[in-house]
Amino acid sequence: MYRTQSNFARSCRSDRLWEILLLPVLLVNRCMAPAVLARGICKSFRVGLLKPAKPVLHEVDLEIPAGEIFGILGPNGAGKTTLISILTTLLLPDRGRAWVLGRDVVKEAHAIRERINLAASNAHFLWYLSVEECLRFHGRLYGLGGSALEARIAELVELFDLGPHRRQKFENLSTGLKQRLALAKTLVNSPELLFLDEPTTGLDPVMAQHIREEILRLNREKGLTILVTTHNLREAEMLCSEVSFLKDGRLLAHGRIADLQARFGLGDHLSLVFADSPAPLDYGRLPGVLNHRVEDSQVHLVVDRAEMRLAAILEAVSHTSREVCRVKLKEVDLEDLYREITH
Repeated sequence: MYRTQSNFARSCRSDRLWEILLLPVLLVNRCMAPAVLARGICKSFRVGLLKPAKPVLHEVDLEIPAGEIFGILGPNGAGKTTLISILTTLLLPDRGRAWVLGRDVVKEAHAIRERINLAASNAHFLWYLSVEECLRFHGRLYGLGGSALEARIAELVELFDLGPHRRQKFENLSTGLKQRLALAKTLVNSPELLFLDEPTTGLDPVMAQHIREEILRLNREKGLTILVTTHNLREAEMLCSEVSFLKDGRLLAHGRIADLQARFGLGDHLSLVFADSPAPLDYGRLPGVLNHRVEDSQVHLVVDRAEMRLAAILEAVSHTSREVCRVKLKEVDLEDLYREITH
């Protein structure tokens, strides 16, 4: 009996020794892990007792490096919000596994929630709370309190220029101020990873640009990893270093937008209308031109980014004797890129 206990004790000490020896390796691996890693994520929803479950996500694989602004693009109903809900531990996947900041979203949900924050597409707070009270309420949910919480609230109010509205009730705020408050709320617990679900939905162009600038500043100054879902391709170009395209619950393509446009031969459509015959140029060698076609007095160009290339193209034409009397531009949008990817 004594021998059995002694062997058991030695076994326990041996296991503990291995844990101690391996701890530095485990910590290094966790620190080097991507901010988000998902493998084979599937999710379905049942809409009625007698109806079959409707698949929303199909075998989604995703890897997001730390310190980046990463975009998930897709039309409404693509599954973006469902994927975000799984990664933020609000929903359980039917199949597959995901890790956020090195933690399993199912087994270590509480540890993840302490280190992340989320701003939904439509900001919702208790209607009768003021701006400061909203921030205080959510700070307490994260276990903050006392002078530390009050200092954090003051910092966020100043950071997002909410000072003139700090005592205004949420229901009386404009849509833009509500979104600004939602973004301020995401920083109340000093997170390492932000999830922003359609952050500029419903905003006017000026306020939308202001929110984008705040997102870029948070990434640049605080080194935050930020995952943004959007259906706005131009917004993704402004914000994201890399993107994934989601449609009908499937990830179709991944990479930098410019690289994806080049891979699929897709870009802005630029038409030069000449007063007479087109200028005798090798249009395929002009900067940023992906494709071209000459038709009567017009030259149709497919350009990676027309706003960057137009001046150089017109300068090249100006060195010929031909006169451009009109320029027509159609910028590539999300539907164009989807059409090519799903073709």
